[in-house]
Amino acid sequence: MTRKMMLASAAAATALMASVNAAKAADEITVAYFLEWPMPFQFAKVNGTYEEALGVDINWVSFDTGTAMSAAMASGDVQIAVSQGVPPFVVAASAGQDLQIVDVAVSYSDNDNCVVAEALEIDKTSTGELAGKKVAVPIGTAAHYGFLSQMAHFGVDISTMEIVDMAPAEGAAAFAQGDLDMVCGWGGALRRMKEHGNVLLTGAEKEELGILVFDVTSAPSDFIAEEGELLAKFLAVTAAANDKWNAGGAEAEMVPVIAKDAGMDEDATLATMNTFIFPGVDDQLSEKWLGGGAQDFMNGVAQVFVDAGSIDGKLDSYVDNVNVGPLQAASDM
Repeated sequence: MTRKMMLASAAAATALMASVNAAKAADEITVAYFLEWPMPFQFAKVNGTYEEALGVDINWVSFDTGTAMSAAMASGDVQIAVSQGVPPFVVAASAGQDLQIVDVAVSYSDNDNCVVAEALEIDKTSTGELAGKKVAVPIGTAAHYGFLSQMAHFGVDISTMEIVDMAPAEGAAAFAQGDLDMVCGWGGALRRMKEHGNVLLTGAEKEELGILVFDVTSAPSDFIAEEGELLAKFLAVTAAANDKWNAGGAEAEMVPVIAKDAGMDEDATLATMNTFIFPGVDDQLSEKWLGGGAQDFMNGVAQVFVDAGSIDGKLDSYVDNVNVGPLQAASDM
């Protein structure tokens, strides 16, 4: 934990490159997303709805972490990131990368957490025993923020712990082999982690402490400025897919398609999506989310990382890192 996040320096070094390379040719864009992270947008993705609405080819690329998404946007290789965690977004923005949030992709307090090895028999009443333990955390992600927040809540001194940076899938594999005392992650990896341990706090318990977990759709600011209409069309397709799912009754049609695209079986896909909340456009534009809540939350996340020594500093405000223009335009389409 004494080292700074790799992305901080990478983002600062490549921020200028982003202004030159943010968008590819107007007839093609690259969009980042996660595997084993089933969402309604994938129904539209598979059916070619985005390409039809935008009139451009879309290169869909899967990533392991939100920090990798930030790096890809900094280099100009990715124009839009779907379901990027707020913590990796904050890390990149704090390092000087010119990114903006354009919608709230999903809220999922129960689908991002840390798991303690069952053999240790540690729960929320005995967290002092975590001192000296080895934990795998995907640095700079929502899981990292959740880990820091939970340890602060329980009064665990993280300087006494051996912390290693691992993507969730890698952490789950090492955890299953007994190489870790604790591991943090999300999605399919989190389900595999729970087969060998227990969480300290449930999603509801975390929310009571103000530990929110949500993802956003993000993009480089210059891409948004240059291709605002294109981005609005993208968000409109996403919103329509969310509305279809939220209306209920479409599971039989949507789940098989989403499951295949997410690399999951249908039962796991439905179980995972039932723990997700996909806010509608009006809700996203409300004070709770992009109308002010998200900006305040980002400031809090940044402060947690600063206090933990994970980043050098934070911005005075994250208001400019939210751009509701494309989403407002999407609501009129």
